[in-house]
Amino acid sequence: MSGLAPSILSANFLDLPGQVSMVEANKADYLHIDVMDGRFVPNITFGPWLVKTLRPLTRLVLDVHLMIVEPEKYISAFASAGADIITVHAEATHHLDRLIDQIRESGCKAGVSLNPATTLDAVQYVLPKIDLLLLMSVNPGFGGQKYLGYVTEKIKAARRMIDESGLACLIEVDGGIHEGNISQVRRAGADILVAGNAVFGQPDPGATCLKLKNLLDEADGKNQDLHLPE
Repeated sequence: MSGLAPSILSANFLDLPGQVSMVEANKADYLHIDVMDGRFVPNITFGPWLVKTLRPLTRLVLDVHLMIVEPEKYISAFASAGADIITVHAEATHHLDRLIDQIRESGCKAGVSLNPATTLDAVQYVLPKIDLLLLMSVNPGFGGQKYLGYVTEKIKAARRMIDESGLACLIEVDGGIHEGNISQVRRAGADILVAGNAVFGQPDPGATCLKLKNLLDEADGKNQDLHLPE
């Protein structure tokens, strides 16, 4: 069963409650929160204050993606603010195993993200410890970028690695997802699809969210042989 995670990065912040309510009413499963520090990626976005603001507005899973250096310094703050999942980049820490334990000890589910050019070897030994593997399908830092086609093979490889090991780790894909490729990415093995500009950048974000979710539901029927985790 797949999930759709609209990214708040592309939302209209003049009507944040309305934007969140709109996607929640139209079958969104997660709310993706891209945290950027201007150091790990060339942009600056949000801090724990946004998670704290969003938490009372929705029952959606708050999926916090830390694109920051020294993420270990901020796990507690994001957990306390109301994050459900905290995902960190393997490239941003020297002690990934310890950081995963820190996230779990904070009460959140733990995710690890890889940039497009980072190989799956970087997570091979920690896959049994994480709940989510986030594969970037653009170079992180900005919304509205084009999907990098070679990541599709990486998704397929990650799917095989997880399934052959009998793990329950979910695969999330973030970057350049839209109506024209969401089914293909799902069929490659992704469980959760992040969509920012493809949802909030459209004239009717609610209707677009529903359309993307329906495309995922349709693709699910063609993925039964993958034995994806529920």
